[in-house]
Amino acid sequence: MARGDAYNFPVVREAIGHADALYGFKGGFDRAGLALGLKAGGYWPGNMDKGLTNHQSTVFLFDPDTGQLSALVGGNYLTALRTAASSSVSIAHLARKDAKVLGMVGAGHQSTFQLRAAVEQRAFEKVVAWNPHPDMLPRLGAVAEELGLAFEAVSQQDLGAEADVIITITSAFEPLIMADWIKPGTHIACMGTDTKGKQEVDPALLKRATVFADEIAQSISIGEAQHAVAQGLIAEGDITPVGAVINGTHPGRTSEDEITLFDGTGVGLQDLAVASVAARIARERGLGDMARLG
Repeated sequence: MARGDAYNFPVVREAIGHADALYGFKGGFDRAGLALGLKAGGYWPGNMDKGLTNHQSTVFLFDPDTGQLSALVGGNYLTALRTAASSSVSIAHLARKDAKVLGMVGAGHQSTFQLRAAVEQRAFEKVVAWNPHPDMLPRLGAVAEELGLAFEAVSQQDLGAEADVIITITSAFEPLIMADWIKPGTHIACMGTDTKGKQEVDPALLKRATVFADEIAQSISIGEAQHAVAQGLIAEGDITPVGAVINGTHPGRTSEDEITLFDGTGVGLQDLAVASVAARIARERGLGDMARLG
């Protein structure tokens, strides 16, 4: 994406007026990887009570040479993996090397994936966590224990004071973390805001931080940056694509005291990339329904 070899199509993300659900489409085309398609799905907040995952999605892959449908891939598990991978990549490239305390804001289904991916990037020793519903925290604590990390449920203010890296992964529509709670040198990965109106952090935090995004257009329209831009605290030009850091055309973090923030809205190309790998592995192993489509 940062090199211009791949691009995302405009996102459709709407409240459907039924079951409090959000539904939409993310798609794109990767010229280099020859991945073409879209993910259809959304968020059904009542699914947990039915024994289902709140996020439901399916990825459609097409042959870029003919336009024929080449695969249908279930997107629930893969969405969880790619979302966690995205924040993990931001930690790898933007967090301080000596980060020891990981802060988790949110304890839903996605949080355990986020935790497992984050610990791959730094030698964390402790996890501090807060969730709007405290009764959900023990599941996250169990994963931390499995990973050999100390775990503590804390207030939002204490989380900001202790954490070297913070991951926000909620479906909030109001700021849960305020700018003056964050200590210098922190890296924040905002992963929950992916719809107009959603919000997890104080817009003033984006003014304090150096801001990076998976895709700038999505960041300012449906991501965490939508609020800071609307209030005139930052401009589109103040946001850097994280791909530029990965490719070495932007230095990323430039000091130990710098606050860095990754606005991860989730892009269609991530879904196509992970679904393409899953489809390839399925074909190699003779798994799935390989009937010709079209």
